Amino acid sequence: QVHLVESGGGLVQAGGSLRLSCATSPSTFTNAMGWYQQVPGKQRELVASITRDRSTRYADSVKGRFTISLDNAKDTVYLQMNSLTPEDTAVYYCNALIPTTMGRPLEVWGQGTLVTVSS
Repeated sequence: QVHLVESGGGLVQAGGSLRLSCATSPSTFTNAMGWYQQVPGKQRELVASITRDRSTRYADSVKGRFTISLDNAKDTVYLQMNSLTPEDTAVYYCNALIPTTMGRPLEVWGQGTLVTVSS
């Protein structure tokens, strides 16, 4: 069974930076990986995603501030978050799409890491 191991969350002041990391365990080939955020009472929303050929997608609210990157050799995805604001406070979940022989990819979620931005 594949798990996603997340790290890098924490408390930071507004204007600061954090870097989130997410690795597959055991190391597993993925088609795409991404980060989602969720605040209490709201649905989980895409923050950024990246495919194996490094095609990226970002939520409008983070464009120009967050950068997603992928280390294919380590099957690890990173989310560099700069110019953080209190509105970025959320639990961030890592997501991976793993190819299967059944045609439909397996979707795996991490347990989430809390990011708190103080004003």
